[in-house]
Amino acid sequence: MLTLPRKKFDLEEYHQIVASGVLRENYSIELINGEIFEMSPVGFRHAACVNKLNQLLNLQLGNKVIISVQNPIKLNNNSEPQPDLVLLKPRDDFYATQHPTPADIFLLIEVADSSIDYDRTFKIPIYAENKIQEVWLIDLNQNLLEVYQNPQTNYYQNITKLSSKDSLTLTQPEALTISLDQVLL
Repeated sequence: MLTLPRKKFDLEEYHQIVASGVLRENYSIELINGEIFEMSPVGFRHAACVNKLNQLLNLQLGNKVIISVQNPIKLNNNSEPQPDLVLLKPRDDFYATQHPTPADIFLLIEVADSSIDYDRTFKIPIYAENKIQEVWLIDLNQNLLEVYQNPQTNYYQNITKLSSKDSLTLTQPEALTISLDQVLL
């Protein structure tokens, strides 16, 4: 099989492509390891889960965090994914001058059904590589929450799978116990 070389993009090139109109503004795309990926459409269950999490975390944490919903984060010079939810350290400018970086993140959450393989193959490893301390992957197909902690080079040393019968304690920015039947649909 013939393998053709791929053109990898850095953030500056990626933003120039978007600004030039080559890719329409309403495209759901993200840059992962220099490659532009089209994101899966958001289904009803996916949207409901994100909304439920947003409400739950907002009610519990209030102004102790900024909850960023489906917005870009800057991981490095060639990756700018758009996670479903990110709990960010509060800033007065609400990140108006730059996208959040790994140092700004308390917790990153991905919700997946059709994109589960993409999230596990491409996104989870790059989150580990960039030292995101805790990532939750909500697998809507299996109705499970996977907790990824202790990032190594490109994987997480600790992975825990939880069901709707379980509860989970968030440690940052403060201790908060969440019953997963509130999250998993």
